[in-house]
Amino acid sequence: MFEIFPFDIHLSAVAIAGTGLWSLALYLGFATASDWVTHQLNRWFNFAERSLYTSIEEFERTRKGREAQNAFYASIFSIVPFLLVGALCNYTVELTLGRSWAISVGMLACIGCGIYELGRRDGQGSE
Repeated sequence: MFEIFPFDIHLSAVAIAGTGLWSLALYLGFATASDWVTHQLNRWFNFAERSLYTSIEEFERTRKGREAQNAFYASIFSIVPFLLVGALCNYTVELTLGRSWAISVGMLACIGCGIYELGRRDGQGSE
């Protein structure tokens, strides 16, 4: 239980685990979408940071380090949409099938999407 002054938020371990499983399954299953989100965030971070510099020399001098840092931040923030949709999937399965089924179906989704991702990458390498 988290106590934020006017609100009490009750998060169960089952809800956190289910959301994590569903998020991982979606991240693996929609790997091309996650790559696209990461790329767009990286572009936006680089564009936004460029507007902070007035000197082109200073911008070019520190460009390599900043672009690496922006790629890291884009990679971290790209999981946020999958966490939100994963929470929605977990909640939907909990409502329809019950709490224990949300974990079970989330685990099956992770396994299935992991196998799909392995096959997809193997298929790309043989071309």
